[in-house]
Amino acid sequence: MTSGRHARRPISGAVAAEAHRHGHAIPGYAPVTGEPVAPGVGPVLGWLDGDPLPRTELDRRLAALRAGPRAAALPAPGTAEDRQLTRWVAQVVLTEELCAAEAAARGLDPGDAPPVRLDQRAAVELGSIAAAAYEGSAAVRAVYEAVTADVAVTREEADAYRESAARPPAGPVWRLRTPDGAFDAEPGSLPADLAEALGSAVPGQTVTAGPWTATLVARRDPDPDPPVPVRGLLDAARRLAFVRWLDHARAHRLRLVPGLEHPGDPAQPDNHHRH
Repeated sequence: MTSGRHARRPISGAVAAEAHRHGHAIPGYAPVTGEPVAPGVGPVLGWLDGDPLPRTELDRRLAALRAGPRAAALPAPGTAEDRQLTRWVAQVVLTEELCAAEAAARGLDPGDAPPVRLDQRAAVELGSIAAAAYEGSAAVRAVYEAVTADVAVTREEADAYRESAARPPAGPVWRLRTPDGAFDAEPGSLPADLAEALGSAVPGQTVTAGPWTATLVARRDPDPDPPVPVRGLLDAARRLAFVRWLDHARAHRLRLVPGLEHPGDPAQPDNHHRH
């Protein structure tokens, strides 16, 4: 990784998440602008494999957010929260640039496929930055497929899952569909108001209770010997492999600029709790 006065080593997704929860402001840390320049490039987003990346795309996306339908929900310009938003968007762009370079190096052709939508579980397992990059960039998705192509679920892993999930649900199971995806749930695991509304619904009916909206797809009795969801385990394993690959690639190929650190970096001044 290229070194220099502005170098700051990215941290892994797991460490970043922990830092985001427990990081605190660093006393005496000087304010930063996030706009160092490189000859012939101007304001720089960061360095990828030693080459400067222009900040243009970051500024374009931030401007689009400010002009978009959810602008009123964004933090006020100039605040710590606004700087954290800038850092978050910067990391999404850097992830896309990294994967675009990787796709080119591997001879992949991402094409111009439109954005996709991950379900809630996948988004959580990837982390918000990688999930946003995956949803919006065909290059990220192409690299994901290439990096995780050889991932497999072993018999030992499947058996371990079966053992850990051996206790069947105590009651009926409802198949539900929500804006975040479809899933199975026991009525007792749902918010009481939503469970009550779904209790009198017929399959195919959509109900709303407070802030929750769900469609009842089907009801079934619990399976005393549920099959191992091999596909789900494989998808989870592939996401884990991709996150590990991405963390390693970020650490060794990206150099960040002050002000555009990972939002969970405990060394940057806006990562702190407020009590």
